[in-house]
Amino acid sequence: MLFTLVYYIVAIFIWLLFIPFLLYKSTYKKYKDSIPTRFFLKNNPPFKKELIHFHSCSLGEVRALKPIIDRLNQEVNITTTTNTGFSEAKMLSSEARFLPYEIFLPFWYKKQKLLVVLEAELWYMLFLVAKTKATKTMLLNARISDKSYKSYKRLSFFYKRIFENIDLVLAQSHKDKQRLEELGAKEVRVVGNIKVFQNINVTKEYKKPKKPLLTIASSHEGEEILLLKNIKDIQNYHIAIVPRHPERFKKVANELEENRYDFKLFSKEINFDSPITLVDAMGELTNIYAISDTVLLGGSFVDNIGGHNPLEPAFFGCKVVSGKYYFNQKALFEIVENLEICDDTSNLNKSIQRAKPTTYDKNIDIEEITKTITSLYQ
Repeated sequence: MLFTLVYYIVAIFIWLLFIPFLLYKSTYKKYKDSIPTRFFLKNNPPFKKELIHFHSCSLGEVRALKPIIDRLNQEVNITTTTNTGFSEAKMLSSEARFLPYEIFLPFWYKKQKLLVVLEAELWYMLFLVAKTKATKTMLLNARISDKSYKSYKRLSFFYKRIFENIDLVLAQSHKDKQRLEELGAKEVRVVGNIKVFQNINVTKEYKKPKKPLLTIASSHEGEEILLLKNIKDIQNYHIAIVPRHPERFKKVANELEENRYDFKLFSKEINFDSPITLVDAMGELTNIYAISDTVLLGGSFVDNIGGHNPLEPAFFGCKVVSGKYYFNQKALFEIVENLEICDDTSNLNKSIQRAKPTTYDKNIDIEEITKTITSLYQ
């Protein structure tokens, strides 16, 4: 009780302290919806019905829920914390919300059949309030990465209190199971990574260009020009650049102009026949993977991002090259065969030449996971 009171007071203090910053950030297009709804409850009412409540963070995590939700064959509630995740959640359920900041949860959260939280979204008040309101709780696709393990251990006293309010944990691997139990998880079962089971669908079919298509996928600040400069035989490819965040489209275009690259905007000419095509549109990456020969997987050639999901390009058998900073995707990288890791961008051309078509074992018992979810609240 004392711990919860202190935690709540500190959370209120942090919220008050950051109000000016939050108001300023809410003027940005990227945050104009998420900040008012999460931190000020604007147009963010509680759920109306007592259903299974799924909570996840990002676009990829919400997408990973789709096969499970499809098999449940019932209406569900979904919360998320990012704009891209929210956009995807609205496609899976009419009852989608941004998860409010923790100080609002005691009076915002209503009893649900079951709370299912994905991966590392370990919000103390979310689990506590759910249990207080007689809601069963589950952590799904749970993992503890090598990079974050030490941080978790340092705060083990805190995570132990979180796991006191989690009824069941479904972990990605036996290593994750061991680490989760060390942190205080009570019942942990290993079921594998649900992201392996994906409904990857091509929504538009594009014509392959004459030369091999090399795609710079989900790139972040500083990666596009860095990679282009290290592709020695650039003239042998058609190159598609797909920035991770839409707010960077214009900036990447300016950087290409400044470095005198011959490129076109995808929005103005929908094909890949130019030397470089900047894909300034959302929702096209899967369609582009389907015609790509080689993929340079972004978020891994600069530090502090942690890489991106390699399963989608591997699904199409693309040759996949990643940088060395893929710490957030280590579990998925271990699944994919023939993934090429480039330790230094000066060796990028050699990595591209060495790369082989990728593949992975797509088998996971999604039916058993779905049954486990339903059995927890019945």
